[in-house]
Amino acid sequence: MHGYAGVCPAARCFSMQGTGRTFMEKTTFENLAPSDQMRGLPQPPLGLPCPPGAGAIPLPRPEEIRVPGTDLRTAIERRESVRQYLDRPLGLDELAFLLWCVQGVRHREGDIFTFRNVPSAGARHALETYVLANAVAGLPPGLYRYDALSHRLCEIDRSAGIADRIAAACVNQRFLVNNAASFVWTAVAARMTWRYGERGYRYLHLDAGHACQNLYLAAVAVGCGVCAVGAFSDEALNAALGVDGETEFALYCAAVGKIR
Repeated sequence: MHGYAGVCPAARCFSMQGTGRTFMEKTTFENLAPSDQMRGLPQPPLGLPCPPGAGAIPLPRPEEIRVPGTDLRTAIERRESVRQYLDRPLGLDELAFLLWCVQGVRHREGDIFTFRNVPSAGARHALETYVLANAVAGLPPGLYRYDALSHRLCEIDRSAGIADRIAAACVNQRFLVNNAASFVWTAVAARMTWRYGERGYRYLHLDAGHACQNLYLAAVAVGCGVCAVGAFSDEALNAALGVDGETEFALYCAAVGKIR
């Protein structure tokens, strides 16, 4: 047996050298220390508040948003990465619909957990969603963060150079700014690791994939295309978002724009 298809002992599976292999080995169940939850420590807050002094923009309520019906098969068959978009803005209601699809809260159980429109390990939902609004009707250009618990946008940075800073951080992929809006997902690691310890870092990346796939599928209903982006300078993108890169850090990006 050569260890393919997951049938090898752990020691043989992780015999190759490298950072990725080390990460996988150190986050196996056998190597985990007791998590903060096991130690009886309080859990982190379910979400981040708007920064002090930041403007908060209410979004159209999900039940009030009307989008054309799209069956699931059509959405899946049309799912592809699109890097060129029409010179047309996204409606604020359409942006609200997309945000609700990728991180919208269906039910909140006090300060314990939330159920949302995407799966998350243990309902921890450690992601935060930032939106670079380039052409959204009724929304000044700039960087915002989605407050999923209150279904609103928090102003983060409306300076003239923020779009170029984000594009530069993403190895200057200009379709991230020549579009209607770009999404950036960050992780607040403690929300996940409180329950799962170091293995929680694996689940952060899985959660980002769930959110981005929902964006791809939901975009079909509002005539948009999406292109996911994983190539970026972590340091530069974290700095552009205003996060510290340790307790909160960038995981994934996606451009959104009208294609019909």
